[in-house]
Amino acid sequence: MTKQRESRWVKAVVSRIVRFVLWFITKPEWKGTENVPAQGGVIIATNHLSLTDPLTVAHFLYIGARRWPTFTMKDGVMKIPVVRSVAKSTGQIPVKRGTTDAVKALREAELALTRDGCSVIFYPEGTCTRDPELWPMSAKTGVARLALTTGVPVVPVAHWGEQHLLPYGAKKPSLFPRKRLQFLAGPPVDLDRFKGEPLTASVLKEATDVIMDDITALQAKIRGEEPPAVRYDLKRARLEAAEAERKRAGAADEASDGDNATKGAGE
Repeated sequence: MTKQRESRWVKAVVSRIVRFVLWFITKPEWKGTENVPAQGGVIIATNHLSLTDPLTVAHFLYIGARRWPTFTMKDGVMKIPVVRSVAKSTGQIPVKRGTTDAVKALREAELALTRDGCSVIFYPEGTCTRDPELWPMSAKTGVARLALTTGVPVVPVAHWGEQHLLPYGAKKPSLFPRKRLQFLAGPPVDLDRFKGEPLTASVLKEATDVIMDDITALQAKIRGEEPPAVRYDLKRARLEAAEAERKRAGAADEASDGDNATKGAGE
């Protein structure tokens, strides 16, 4: 039996406030909403452009696809008193990364999908894209694991435009003129080839790549551009940056030692 996770009055108030604010500052264009099931558990897998995404994606799902949005939210966000109260009252799922609570959150998300028939939104990348051209990055395997464990469909959703509203790293949004936001939902990702397979690292990675391929293809359609052949890997980029910094520091130390030796010889 489906469980009611949200407070109806809080849900009504929050949805009206968000709708008013977003209609005032954005011009949304929604396509593919028919691909979102009208009922039953569904994973909404989408790219991450800006800190405004949760509002715009929720708007797309609630008004465009007629499904209540359930997010897995960072625990840091849940520590804000008003946000915490609203999140709990609207059925959102807190996540403490790197702790045993993250496992509990995954279990709660699984129950929300299978027991409560929720539409749960995930950002497989785990953070806003750092790709120089804002294409979707390499992703974590949690969404693929959840999809293959529960058997619920994964609907890929791509969007474009929030970077003009609040670019990643910016503190002040650009509210006017109204920003054009484009959303495109595709048919459920075909994961049939992985059914019955053991959930090894290689299987999960391959399934994750299939999900990200669909999201990227949808964004390419919105943008009318060709995506990169290889997705940006944030972990690899950070390791390469750290290695480059280490080499620069080593070169600087060698130059400093050389200068000191020269000065010592001249004294």
